[in-house]
Amino acid sequence: MVPVRVRQHVNPLAQKYRTPLNALEWEKIYTQPNQPLHIDIGCARGRFLLDMAQIEPNWNFLGLEIREPLVHDANKWRDELGLTNLHYLFCNVNNSLRPLLSSLPNKSLERVTIQFPDPWFKTRHAKRRVVQPQLVEELADYLVSGGVVFLQSDIEFVAKEMCDRFAAHPAFHNVSTEKWLAQNPLPVSTEREIFTLNKGEPVYRAMFQKVTA
Repeated sequence: MVPVRVRQHVNPLAQKYRTPLNALEWEKIYTQPNQPLHIDIGCARGRFLLDMAQIEPNWNFLGLEIREPLVHDANKWRDELGLTNLHYLFCNVNNSLRPLLSSLPNKSLERVTIQFPDPWFKTRHAKRRVVQPQLVEELADYLVSGGVVFLQSDIEFVAKEMCDRFAAHPAFHNVSTEKWLAQNPLPVSTEREIFTLNKGEPVYRAMFQKVTA
């Protein structure tokens, strides 16, 4: 896999990213569209899902990424491996999630990951961060009861803001017994997670579960 050089940050409020995607024809994307679905929001190069799709063939995986060159290459790698339970989409999740999920086979979204999103440090750029109240509301509408959202970041204030927004919604319950999860509950770590831990720096993790029907 040859690394793709792209801009590190993309402004999701820019005109280029304001057009939402249409509903998907899921049966054209996956050979078994009714399998449980795992969405990775901000999947970057997609290697996390590339490994997950091989470890868990009885799940479908969808990576959403705003940087189009990364999506193009990720789908190439998927095709080279012949994976029929994995797909990557170029989109702005903050205006495309509901249209995408509107045609989803009933009760199939069971897991969502949001890992190391762009922090947008400046207060005036806070609206560019991916976890907005509207995103939380949409995930509450489409996740199955008992479905989970796994969050992690190497920047504490970003992790806390994400957690605060999910905790503020009555459909979600933080299942962590401690302030932060000590270990990643998933069988695959992202490249950013490995890089951060190898530097001896902390990763802030939390898991939320949808508790209402």
